[in-house]
Amino acid sequence: MARVEQRSAGRSNDYRRTENRRTYSYVEGTAVRKIQTAPEKRQTRKTPSTSLTTKKNRERALQMNLGYVIFLTAAAVVTVFMCVTYLQLQANATLLSEEVTSLEAQLDAAILENNADYNGIMTGIDMEHVKDVAMNELGMVYASKDQIVTYEENDSDYVRQYTDVPAE
Repeated sequence: MARVEQRSAGRSNDYRRTENRRTYSYVEGTAVRKIQTAPEKRQTRKTPSTSLTTKKNRERALQMNLGYVIFLTAAAVVTVFMCVTYLQLQANATLLSEEVTSLEAQLDAAILENNADYNGIMTGIDMEHVKDVAMNELGMVYASKDQIVTYEENDSDYVRQYTDVPAE
């Protein structure tokens, strides 16, 4: 079995537990031992000396000549111009989107008003009276089967009549 030993060292308690020839230890409390670390080794690097031509080339590379300054200025101007143009296009697109939304709202209102007027007109018409006037006063009759001509359906929504329908 396991054997537990307790040692008191000041304010902390040091517990050791032995189990199968292995010893485990842990410390409770606020007085935990500090780990001692080895001091870091400082290595000194030798900086290689640079030649005179290398120093001159570096100085020349850091200098900006007139052509380079003009190129950077032109690039900055073009970039600013493109940004301003992009922002104007975005603002224009937003305005057009708002206008489309407004026009769609007006169209919906007009459709609702139109449907309400149509329904009001249709409820005011007596279809039996229209049928009576058409048959008795105007002499209209229903078409017979030999008067009805059937055509094949096209993809369009309506039929254009260019000539008279031939009598069969």
